[in-house]
Amino acid sequence: MDLFAFDKFFYCKGLKFVAGIDEAGRGPLAGPVVASTVILPKNCLIDDLNDSKKLSPKKRDLLFKIIKEKALFYTVSIVDNYIIDKINILQATLLAMKNSVLQLEIKPDICLIDGNCKIKDLDIAQETIVGGDGKSAAIAAASILAKVTRDNLMDEYAKRYPLYGFDKHKGYGTKKHIEAINQHGVCPIHRMSFAPICNMHN
Repeated sequence: MDLFAFDKFFYCKGLKFVAGIDEAGRGPLAGPVVASTVILPKNCLIDDLNDSKKLSPKKRDLLFKIIKEKALFYTVSIVDNYIIDKINILQATLLAMKNSVLQLEIKPDICLIDGNCKIKDLDIAQETIVGGDGKSAAIAAASILAKVTRDNLMDEYAKRYPLYGFDKHKGYGTKKHIEAINQHGVCPIHRMSFAPICNMHN
């Protein structure tokens, strides 16, 4: 339960609401980027909570429900591929993170952010933590909410655009995904600013 000990350090400083923030979907060639903010109770313990990338889909789905039940507050924010193409993936990720914080019902005392980029124009104390989804319980919880939300969206897109296999690769640039783009061209959820799509003539 080291992840909970990490967060407890901030609660021991007298802070009441410690928010963890993470995202899913920076790397794919298609679909949105999704960010989540989670505030867990001070003495919360959730078995098997970890970085979403280290968990099986089945375990993520189970924890997704538990986190939503146990969290004091949580939000999920989605920024689509059109905005990603317009402002670039880093800015779109930070926008999704910022929106997820602003959607909270309360103002956190501090935001623990996975990665090394702070959110601009956010009037809240922030601490960036590289590899935070494997260090902080609140960030790990946010990583799971973001990942499961995005995976579910990509499963829905797979039904709408069945030629691309989005349910299998979630939009990442796998060999089969690239082959599908070469064969069928792009669909409305592809990121036109991402290589190799931006180098193709469709």
